[in-house]
Amino acid sequence: MRARWWTNRWWSALAVAAVIAASPAACDRNTTYEKAAEGVAAEAAPGATAKPVANLDFVLKNIEGQDVRLADLKGKPLLINFWATWCVPCKAEIPWFAEFADAYKAKGLTVVGISVDDPPEDIKAFATEFKVNYPMLVGRDRADIAKAFDAEQVIPVSWLVRADGSVQAKVTGIHPKTWFEQQLQEMF
Repeated sequence: MRARWWTNRWWSALAVAAVIAASPAACDRNTTYEKAAEGVAAEAAPGATAKPVANLDFVLKNIEGQDVRLADLKGKPLLINFWATWCVPCKAEIPWFAEFADAYKAKGLTVVGISVDDPPEDIKAFATEFKVNYPMLVGRDRADIAKAFDAEQVIPVSWLVRADGSVQAKVTGIHPKTWFEQQLQEMF
């Protein structure tokens, strides 16, 4: 009897480990189930001399209901993250971004979180719980900005933008903290 219990427990543990190992890298917004997505760096076309420039011509509300013009952030290095409170990979990244906001503050880095699906009160509660120290904006019902930043289907999506407006990198899905640190160091 004991051997059978151990075998069942072992298989259960193996099943749980398999689920964890296959955990999603991104969240699909349309079906609300999670799936893996490959990161894609935004690079200029082969033979091009310059990297693309981020379109910051958007006005969004912050969690207090005030307008925030992304264009006002031009001239600063930026990390713009599209996320949602229900997205497990997003929740893993947000503490890193809070660390980056502190660590690179002296170099002028501005981190901005744009929630794609949540009302302001949910974002505010999330920001309090997770001790978010950077601006959280409401992107709910804003297909225009989601489309412009390629965050329509899958999140998290993060853009790293240099002070000159050129795109250092764009990544879909979760990536290691070390990947973000390397990208940030290359921006300065």
